Amino acid sequence: MKLDKLNVKDVPVQGKKVLVRVDFNVPLDEGGRVIDDTKIRASLPTLDYLLAKGARVILVSHLGRPKGKVVDKLRMDPVARRLAQLLGRKVEKCDSITGPEVKDALHNLSPGAVLMLENVRFDPREEKNDPVLAAELAGLADLFVNDAFGTAHRAHASTSGITAYLPAVAGLLMEKEMRYLNKSRENPLFPLVVILGGKKVADKIGVIRHFLPCDCTILLGGAMANTFLKAAGFSMGNSLCEEDKLEVARRILDEASRGKAKVLLPVDVFIVEELRRDSPHQVKGVDEIPAGWSAVDIGPRTLQNFKKAIAAARMILWNGPLGAYEFPPFHWGTEMVARAVAAANAESIIGGGDIVAALEKLDLSGQVTHISTGGGAVLDFWEGKELPGLAVLQNRVKSQAPV
Repeated sequence: MKLDKLNVKDVPVQGKKVLVRVDFNVPLDEGGRVIDDTKIRASLPTLDYLLAKGARVILVSHLGRPKGKVVDKLRMDPVARRLAQLLGRKVEKCDSITGPEVKDALHNLSPGAVLMLENVRFDPREEKNDPVLAAELAGLADLFVNDAFGTAHRAHASTSGITAYLPAVAGLLMEKEMRYLNKSRENPLFPLVVILGGKKVADKIGVIRHFLPCDCTILLGGAMANTFLKAAGFSMGNSLCEEDKLEVARRILDEASRGKAKVLLPVDVFIVEELRRDSPHQVKGVDEIPAGWSAVDIGPRTLQNFKKAIAAARMILWNGPLGAYEFPPFHWGTEMVARAVAAANAESIIGGGDIVAALEKLDLSGQVTHISTGGGAVLDFWEGKELPGLAVLQNRVKSQAPV
């Protein structure tokens, strides 16, 4: 399933109108200011390259979940202002996605200039992959560049449908994502450690099953680990569990007992009677959880087991927090494992989400090999699913040299 797609450096862009799908779905504060610009900064190599080549750059992104309606607090204006600061140049902003206003703005857009369209998910046709919207977007440009890996697992008009009407290549961020993820799935280094957390077993089943035949160690944490522990016969009190996934969890544990992969579950956990910030807590073995209490983070003995596996790894893949990260002090397990991953002598690939926030908070981002800008897209890739936003990009011909 190795992906080898043309990227923006493989095609002529000088003076062309280039529509770039970016993932600027960033958090805003109550005043409408960008809190975390990581995703915006990740797009800069592609944008800098296009602008240096004199392309006229048109940006399209979504922000939040407006569900096909105009939501003023989800307009792209704050994002355009932050991008302008990062680029050191003016970013024009349209209040429309397509139509006369956009065409007028394009008419006045000079080479080496940037135009940002309004939140594409204000249009209900976007998430339906409507061909009319796709054609309208395509009509704005000469070339389509997809640099939004975080949306690559979605078949939307601005990620997939548009490629029926325009030549389509990867941006430099997308190319980097494909390079690291190709290696992690198709040619991983061993010993391999796969760390999976979060709430839902369903999100990770395919990934676990993919790696079960491998000679690797799979570390499970977060609420999803509670489901596996209950499936293994432990009484989990009031812990968050997916009752409808117990049988699936049992089958996976059975497959693991007969396969090459070693699955490590928590052996002790932090428990609370009521989950809230700074709530009273205890540490108990997973066989000691009393009725009425809930497991909310991995415990110190589990951390030592996890750290031992991590220290021996040559490659580490990680998606999902290992506890109730948003309720300190139950971010402890995630942060301690983040420190261990950063200190390991291994290639480390982090699959988006809360783990990225933990690394940023601890100032450890520079000590991991690759931080992906996609969470769900990473999981789908590791599982082996086809990502619609990648499948439609032009394939590289082996003899093809960059332009």
